[in-house]
Amino acid sequence: MSQWLVLTIAMAAVCGVVLTITVLKERRIGEDDDPSETPDVIEYLTMMVGVVYAIVLGLAIAGVWEARSTAEDTVRAEAQALHEVSERARVWPAPVRDTIRADVNSYVDYVVHKEWPVMAERGELTQRGGDLLAKVRTDVMEYHPRDDFERESYQPLVDQVAAADSARMARADAADSTLPGVVWFGLIIGGAISIGVMYTLQIRRSGREMLMAGLFSALIAFLLFLVWDFDAPFSRGLPAAADPFLQLFPQK
Repeated sequence: MSQWLVLTIAMAAVCGVVLTITVLKERRIGEDDDPSETPDVIEYLTMMVGVVYAIVLGLAIAGVWEARSTAEDTVRAEAQALHEVSERARVWPAPVRDTIRADVNSYVDYVVHKEWPVMAERGELTQRGGDLLAKVRTDVMEYHPRDDFERESYQPLVDQVAAADSARMARADAADSTLPGVVWFGLIIGGAISIGVMYTLQIRRSGREMLMAGLFSALIAFLLFLVWDFDAPFSRGLPAAADPFLQLFPQK
C-alpha cells in the first residue's frame, strides 16, 4: 500500500470521526440549549492551526538549510582533497607527479565546466566524471614507492583520493531534492488552511485588515518559495557554486 493511499485513508478517517461525533452531539442537544453559554473555540482552533503550521514550516526551512550547508561543505571537502593529492605528489618522480596532476586537473576541469551544468539540470552526476576520478586513483595506487620517504607519503595520498571519492558520492546524494512529496503536500495544504482560517474570523474590508491579510499571505508564499529554493542546493535561485574548485585550481 502506497504512502499516499495510507495518508488519504488516515485523513478521511479522522475527518469522518470528527464530523460523526459532531453530528451525533448536535442531535442530543435540547431545545432549551443556549449557544451563547458555550465557549467559542474558533479563535483557539485558529491559533493552533497557525502554531502547528509555523512549527512544521520552521522545521522544513531548517532541514533544507542544513542540507544546503552540507552540500557546500561536501564541495569544499572534495576540492580540498584533490588539491592535497596534487600537492603531495610533488615528492614522487616527475613523470608520476605530472601524470597525477594532469589527471586531477582534467577531473576538476570536467566537473566545473561539464558535470556541474548536468548536475544542476538533472540532479545527478555523470559517468565520465567518475571515470576521471577513477583514473586519478589508479595513478596513485599503481605507483610503488622506492624508498621510506616515498612510502610515508603513499598512504596519505591514497587516503586523500578516498576522501575525494567519498565527497563526490555525498555530492551526488545532495544534488537532488531533499524533501519528499508528502512533506510538500503538507506544506502546501497547511499554507492554504492557514490563510483560509482568516475568513473564519469574519475578516472585513477595512484597510488594516486587508493589509494584514495580504502581508500574511505574501509571507506564507515567500517562506514556501524559500523552502523550494533551498531544497535543491545545486540548481535553483541561490545554488551552491563550484567556488572551492576555482579557488584551489585557479587555472580552471
